[in-house]
Amino acid sequence: MSTVPVDAYVLQTLMPDLVGHDRSPSAFLVYLHLWHRTAGARDRSVSASLAQVAEDTGLSKSAVQGALRLLKQRRLVKAERASLTAVPVYEVLRPWVRGR
Repeated sequence: MSTVPVDAYVLQTLMPDLVGHDRSPSAFLVYLHLWHRTAGARDRSVSASLAQVAEDTGLSKSAVQGALRLLKQRRLVKAERASLTAVPVYEVLRPWVRGR
């Protein structure tokens, strides 16, 4: 199993903000999951269905949908689809890093 470094900001600031302030631990879990899948944003983006993210995190699909909605609103994740039924491609954003 490989390790992926996580920015200190994610654990010190983002976690209390998403879990405590927004009351959405699922958003933090989904963000960490996507962070891991993109190798800490080295790969820029990852293709993942709701069902796959739900299975990988242990969350329900509706919890993943809500988490992704919040992450998109907070501009922490960007999602694009080739078509309405295509699997989304997610980009993990790091707004605390200049030029990201």
